[in-house]
Amino acid sequence: MTISRRGFLRGASGLIGVSAFADIWRQANAFTPPPMSMPMAQRTSAAMLAAPKVPLINPTSLARFVDPLPIPTIARVAGQRAHASYPGQQLPYYRMEMRAFKARLHRDVPPTPLWGYDGQFPGPTFETRRGEPLLIEWANALPTQHFLPIDHTIHGAGKDQPEVRAVTHVHGARVPADADGYPEDWYVPGRSALYHYPNGQDAATLWYHDHAMGITRLNIYAGLVGAFIVRDAEEQKLGLPSGDHDIPLILCDRLLAQDGQLYYPVSDDPSAPWVMQCNGNIPLCNGKIFPYFEVEPQRYRLRLINVANTSFFDLTLSHDQAFMQIASDQGLLSKPLERARIELYPAERADVVVDFSSLAGKTVQLRHQSQGILEFRVRSSSQRDTSVLPAALRDVPRIDPASAVRHRVMTLNEIDDANGNAMQMLLDGKRWSDPISENPRQNSTETWSFVNLTGDAHPIHLHLVRFQLLDRRPFDLFAWNARRELIFTGPAQSPEPHEMGWKDTVRADPGMVTRIAMRFEGEPGRYVWHCHFLEHEDNEMMRPYEVLPAHS
Repeated sequence: MTISRRGFLRGASGLIGVSAFADIWRQANAFTPPPMSMPMAQRTSAAMLAAPKVPLINPTSLARFVDPLPIPTIARVAGQRAHASYPGQQLPYYRMEMRAFKARLHRDVPPTPLWGYDGQFPGPTFETRRGEPLLIEWANALPTQHFLPIDHTIHGAGKDQPEVRAVTHVHGARVPADADGYPEDWYVPGRSALYHYPNGQDAATLWYHDHAMGITRLNIYAGLVGAFIVRDAEEQKLGLPSGDHDIPLILCDRLLAQDGQLYYPVSDDPSAPWVMQCNGNIPLCNGKIFPYFEVEPQRYRLRLINVANTSFFDLTLSHDQAFMQIASDQGLLSKPLERARIELYPAERADVVVDFSSLAGKTVQLRHQSQGILEFRVRSSSQRDTSVLPAALRDVPRIDPASAVRHRVMTLNEIDDANGNAMQMLLDGKRWSDPISENPRQNSTETWSFVNLTGDAHPIHLHLVRFQLLDRRPFDLFAWNARRELIFTGPAQSPEPHEMGWKDTVRADPGMVTRIAMRFEGEPGRYVWHCHFLEHEDNEMMRPYEVLPAHS
């Protein structure tokens, strides 16, 4: 077992269970933190981090369920503006400033310095409708110095670049390339960018966040996230819970110093502080630690969004209460699915309906790995519930992989140095600056197969498109490494029922080939695909791809 320069503990015995940072931190604070970290599959890849120079908050010392759950405000239209794509038409115009501010994340924690859209964490929720375009001016009103540790050895984050840069991406939105939030299209404090959102897609729970090259992980950790909801008439006709009974729950985790400051983990090399994982020990829901939410004994639609850097969420309800999942990343499933557990990797979403009607006067906990993170307090009575949970939701026609005009096979790689130190995470063995190798035609269908050569599961996200998971299949790693020959060692595994809807982020498991199919609808231009572990994305596990015109 060795410790790398970048600070990674390696061994032959497999999963350690908690990060080495948790060991350091537990020794410093003399308690066992809740298990927030994502389980790493099949190999040890736990970050051995520099011990924090400040004492951190022990989450077991915090009173639970003493703060009400904040409901993000709704973004407000600032006016009307013309756009070249809509001659003679005025579009709703929003202006959203990214600002520094302080917020109390828990009653007993000092105010925490944060960055947020409209000075909020999470930022305001955009309520939009299919086919109703809008304009958003994303304005950078942040300070000129970052308050989290930048690694200047990472591509795009060199000392020759401004410390504070930002560019906003609406995750899951079908938008023109010049409004997608391309990582190199960042702008500095005092500048802004006006983006056009056509909203030409099915109803879905999307979210927006910073995407600046080399510092996305820091800007999101600082608080630059928010929900972006698309609605449509077909969904509205279903009679699902709505209004005050339709709530986004934006989940993440953080490390906090005892003075309330955010603590971001660093390696034991001051010149290269990047770490492979950033797992917090304190869960937050809508920007609060262990909040409570008063509900009526009725059905509620909860839009679960994982915006954490690297942690996954393993969610259950107390009282053996079931979730009825109705939607995944890109909208409604074909029918509701009863589920005892919801697992979300970073950037994944799940819309669920929870029926509190039999729990009047009781409390119900939303739990992560058996730890309560949100308490629902069910009132004793309410007005009649007029919502319904229909047996069928929306037709989700399956893509026939035989209709694909191209079948691409790409690897997920970890590059080590001569001493076995994890240095970079790559897609298909390529870095960001390498020539573009994926160039699908507009409106064509392709399948992409992700051959995971690493020991970790990776959430892979494609901009612009929605896709369907076709299957996962085990393969012979030794044959691939020796001859780059893909030999399957078992049958293809069909998606789980909850994975049969439209997705934009997929979990690619270690030792497996994960195959997806998509149609490249939308405008030609340059987009990106990447791992949504933000630490991986920032250190080369992101690639540009080019959508070519349908006919050239």
